[in-house]
Amino acid sequence: MLEKIREGSQGVIAKSILVLVILSFAFTGVSSYLSSNTGAAAAIVNGTEISAAELEQAFQNERASLEQQYGEMFAALSADDTYMQSIKNSVLDRLVANVLVDQAAIDLGLRVSDEQIKQAIFAEPAFQTDGRFDNDRYQAVLRQLNYQPATFRDMMRVDMTRRQLLNALVGSEFVLDGEANQLAQVQSQTRDIRYVSVDATPFLAAASVTAEEAKTFYDTNLNQFKSPELISLEYVELDVADMAKGITTDDAEIKQYYDENQAQYKTPEKRLASHIYAASGDDAADQAKLEAISARLAEGEDFAELAKTESDDQFSAEQGGQIDWFEQGVMDPAFDQALFSLAKGEVSGVVKGEFGYHIIKLDDVQAGAIAPFADVKDKIVEQIQQKKALDIFYSLQTKLADTSYEIPDTLFDTAKAVNKEVQTTALFTRDNPPAKLDNPELLKAAFSDQVLNSGMNSDVIELAPNHVVVIRVKEHQEAGTMSFDKVEAQIMQRLKQDKAQEAAREKAATYMAQFKAGDFSLTDAEIVTVAKLDRYNQDVNAAVTNKAFQMPAPEAGSVSIDTAAMGAGYAVVILDKVNTADNIDADLIQSLKDGLARQFSQADYRAVVESLKAKATIEYPVAE
Repeated sequence: MLEKIREGSQGVIAKSILVLVILSFAFTGVSSYLSSNTGAAAAIVNGTEISAAELEQAFQNERASLEQQYGEMFAALSADDTYMQSIKNSVLDRLVANVLVDQAAIDLGLRVSDEQIKQAIFAEPAFQTDGRFDNDRYQAVLRQLNYQPATFRDMMRVDMTRRQLLNALVGSEFVLDGEANQLAQVQSQTRDIRYVSVDATPFLAAASVTAEEAKTFYDTNLNQFKSPELISLEYVELDVADMAKGITTDDAEIKQYYDENQAQYKTPEKRLASHIYAASGDDAADQAKLEAISARLAEGEDFAELAKTESDDQFSAEQGGQIDWFEQGVMDPAFDQALFSLAKGEVSGVVKGEFGYHIIKLDDVQAGAIAPFADVKDKIVEQIQQKKALDIFYSLQTKLADTSYEIPDTLFDTAKAVNKEVQTTALFTRDNPPAKLDNPELLKAAFSDQVLNSGMNSDVIELAPNHVVVIRVKEHQEAGTMSFDKVEAQIMQRLKQDKAQEAAREKAATYMAQFKAGDFSLTDAEIVTVAKLDRYNQDVNAAVTNKAFQMPAPEAGSVSIDTAAMGAGYAVVILDKVNTADNIDADLIQSLKDGLARQFSQADYRAVVESLKAKATIEYPVAE
């Protein structure tokens, strides 16, 4: 885990780094170490249960990750139950693998002490300011993530114990210079080629296809002319956002709301704090150090000067100990309590924090203030509209659910009950629903037995918070085979293109035979010469480049010749020479070594897990 933090500690903010780290724990089942298992077991690994609740949590986190990765495409993917089940199975497989690794670490007697965890946190750059551990930063990041320090330490213990084993198993992988150099030579190799392109487009005009040929193609390729299943829906929709737009308010109502809810428009009191901090890791020494400094302050020494020379927080020390403005409830509870009990200019005694000791001074106080009515009027209007709309929405949602259930074979009574209209969609497939209804749960309901086969109204479906619909099928067309008359023109065009492509192939074959005979003179086409073509060239057709690097090196005094199929036409490729790479960059060699080492390590890890699985007793109980 700490390696992940270090890799990202120079990024935008530590919060983003730790979000990824903590989510990774959810993916790999660490929650089993932090809370007791409840409910049915999803798997039992050598007697250790992975609960269904743990699996579901990890699966939901994986689902959220995929949704972020694929965006709008994920709605269609998630509607496929088979696909989602495969994702869930892979998540369970990861949970099982991690339990096996953790059990192996315990069997080997691997342990991580509290002191090791503490020192790892102290040494972690993501929690440091100017090279020194910053408790305020540490606390702030954990607060933003809603994690308690004790929970975070438990997570680190699991991760560090696991890494002891993994580092021993896969951290010893290495790559020889010769291996990396050989791969670099292959990747950096260039080739001298010539090629001539034969475009299929000019052959289209001469290509002719009969109706009989088209029908024969249709009959022998019926699977290519499947028509998708189509459905159109009727639906009744309730959306708070739309309801709020039609709600009116008057000035008296707005002012009354302002007067009754002024706490919403009050900026909280803020306090400017300074501190002198001790965090050497030795609690007794840190406390003694600050007790001595507290005595010096009592004798009249300047707080700012002592902070500059004595504080372990070097960043604030340069500012005379000054940290920042804080609202109540933001800092470490002990720090927060001390700060908000001081009068302006007053200095606290020694305060024990989570990872060190503080002497706190209150430099200034910024009193809370109520925003003027004019500044928040528009916001209040929105709040009133939203509140009234919600009241209406909840009332109508109940009617929507009750009426659509009680009268399940039509939506017109339901629409009348909630004073809405029945809306309809055009025909669509599972993969291209209307944007407004592009929701996995809605698609699942639309193609469910209740709605599709029984012709009943759906249950209430939530499209978004405070936005619901009930749907029913208006029209349904089964998947089938399109008739020949509907696809005849499409087939005719395709067969023409195929014939033009075949004519281009034959022309290319003629050129190739001529070149192999030693005659490289052409009057009806141009031979393009490319010296030192590399694998990543963007100027030459990709099919030509790929073919050039698949062809065998020519013998001395000879050439290699072959053809390559392009999107519309063919090319004849002449390989004149293979050029070995010169002056391979040392950074490339190192990058390849690192990449190969990672691949080898991943292979080692998979092999270890498979070995542990082979020796383990793994059960997958079926929940009743």
